[in-house]
Amino acid sequence: MPHIVIECSQNVRERTDLAELLARTHASALATGVFPEGGIRTRIAERADYLIADGDPANAFVHVVLRIGRGRDQATKKRAAEAVFATVCACLEPAFDTSPLAISLVLEEIDPELSFKKNNLHEYVNLRKTVAQP
Repeated sequence: MPHIVIECSQNVRERTDLAELLARTHASALATGVFPEGGIRTRIAERADYLIADGDPANAFVHVVLRIGRGRDQATKKRAAEAVFATVCACLEPAFDTSPLAISLVLEEIDPELSFKKNNLHEYVNLRKTVAQP
């Protein structure tokens, strides 16, 4: 964990580099020190069909959902969410300064009894680190 979904209106692509937004958001979550590297999954979900505010086609949105496992205290969750949100806002600042754009983030905790996982990424990430070092 976490799973980070950056949902956005399709017109955001015209205003910002989505690959950079993806990479910086992922790096920001990792830099918090709250989440293990092998657990972070970040993706963008562009929406072609949407209505925002008064329906003007210039309106845009970016909504980040940060889904994490339970077990962290409130201060840690808030610190991580604020760090990721600050990164997203910084990436989108040029678009925000020149066009109508709503930016939001919500942190959701996943119920452990209703979450099922099978993951070998941690081993591969660690193996690549050992192999890459002389």
